[in-house]
Amino acid sequence: MDTLVFLAQGFIGMFNKGGETFVGWVTGIIPTLVCLLVAMNSIVLFVGQEKIEKFAKICGGNVITRYIVLPVVGTFFFCNPMTLSLGKFLPEYYKPSYYAAGSASCHTLNGLFPHVNPAELFVFLGIANGISTLGLPTVDLALRYFLIGIVINFLRGWITDFTTAYVQKQQGVELSKELVKLEG
Repeated sequence: MDTLVFLAQGFIGMFNKGGETFVGWVTGIIPTLVCLLVAMNSIVLFVGQEKIEKFAKICGGNVITRYIVLPVVGTFFFCNPMTLSLGKFLPEYYKPSYYAAGSASCHTLNGLFPHVNPAELFVFLGIANGISTLGLPTVDLALRYFLIGIVINFLRGWITDFTTAYVQKQQGVELSKELVKLEG
């Protein structure tokens, strides 16, 4: 009987924990994301959609700017996860690759620019604590983390281009590489 009670408590406890997580999202991350979306769309309206699309077209036309410049600029200004929404300005073909590069940039810029992803700063700070214990400067660590991150993010985007090409061929579809004018 005790086993059944234990299993029942564990079963309902799992759903209680899920409910707590959901409430945490509703009172934490969801309002933040809505505010970030409003801010990003306001910036796009203020700067002008044509200028943003032109910048995306410039960045989208070159593998270096697409997977280094756009993710770094987007992550610095829009932070995690809003940098990923800049992908909407890229042609369909490059969206998976931009996501691969942009999602990782939210981590690799964190050492130099903690505002981009404060929720995961503990990863960098944990490593930095060990470096500090050795008497080494953490600025060197942050800079190396940033530079290596840019290279890895570039490789993630570039390799995803090959993966996208492979999947296109396998599925018999073709994603556009042309920038499409957004409505609204």
